[in-house]
Amino acid sequence: MLSRRKFIQRSLMATAAAGFVQPAYSFPTEYLSFDLHSHPGSFYGKGLKDYTGDAGVIKTTTEMNTGGLTGAFIALVADMPILERTPTGIKPGKPYAPGEAWKEYLRQMTALKELLKTLPVALATNVNDLDKAFRNKKTAAFIACEGGDFLDGKPELLDQMYVDGVRSMQVVHYAQNALGDLQTEAPVYNGLSASGKEVVKKMNKLGMVVDVAHASFKTAQDVVSVTTKPIILSHSILKLEDTRPLSKRAITPEHAKLVASTGGVVGAWPSGFNNSFDEFVDNTMRLVDVAGIDHVGLGTDMDSNFKPVLDSYLQLPKWADSLKAKGLSTAEVGKIMGGNAKRVLSKVLK
Repeated sequence: MLSRRKFIQRSLMATAAAGFVQPAYSFPTEYLSFDLHSHPGSFYGKGLKDYTGDAGVIKTTTEMNTGGLTGAFIALVADMPILERTPTGIKPGKPYAPGEAWKEYLRQMTALKELLKTLPVALATNVNDLDKAFRNKKTAAFIACEGGDFLDGKPELLDQMYVDGVRSMQVVHYAQNALGDLQTEAPVYNGLSASGKEVVKKMNKLGMVVDVAHASFKTAQDVVSVTTKPIILSHSILKLEDTRPLSKRAITPEHAKLVASTGGVVGAWPSGFNNSFDEFVDNTMRLVDVAGIDHVGLGTDMDSNFKPVLDSYLQLPKWADSLKAKGLSTAEVGKIMGGNAKRVLSKVLK
């Protein structure tokens, strides 16, 4: 006999494959919840030869509603066409030619906007949209960019991105760009570049959340020295003594505290760095111990994660219950689920 959860999952997949959208229902009323980093159905590949269709996007966005997700940053991937998967991880291949990155931005943005017309989520740009989503039980979709490569070193392009609805941008991803150094490559700028500092200031002015995921510690330090608003590190995990896959993407306690010092939030990342769902719960608690209860959130990296131990939004209630079982109060769990993220959005977005 199928479990209820498996029955729901199979039903959603069948519905998605048939081209229909299941309506939102059954939001847990206890928590406002937010995902600081997601790529539902790897939508950014829409229109390319390896894209397998919209069924995955429909399934994941439907599960956002079913699992009780109030809002999420849905991220375009700035360096996607120039990345290569290697035996040792994701590496940058050839660099973008001048103007090529902005064309890729326009392609991905067009694809996402077309999808949003039919998906069971609502395009969002401010905190009022998040509150509305909680009342109406329909996930608020905030647009983000993973990496500043789209800008091609031109901070003025942020104006158009803001008009298009982008409300968060990660400074760097896997390919070296003109803004700063990243965790997984040798330093070029010894932190944030002059252009990167301009970008941070302009994002503050426009009302866009600065994300330092994938950034080196020195780059994060430089962002903190420039920003006047809270920042996020949307998806990472604290380093452990043993060597694991994705260990270069882990952060030190000092790194986490740096983000917290701005009033910001670190998104707990359920990647294959964790050996199990239970270990992810434990690693979330480690992050709480280091950064503080007011500075931890969730960054699933949904549908673009490496061996995720949380691979469906239907697991959100289980994650919340598991955190309560560790001794956190309902109010404390509420902060991690989305309260902390909402606080940052309320201080940054206009």
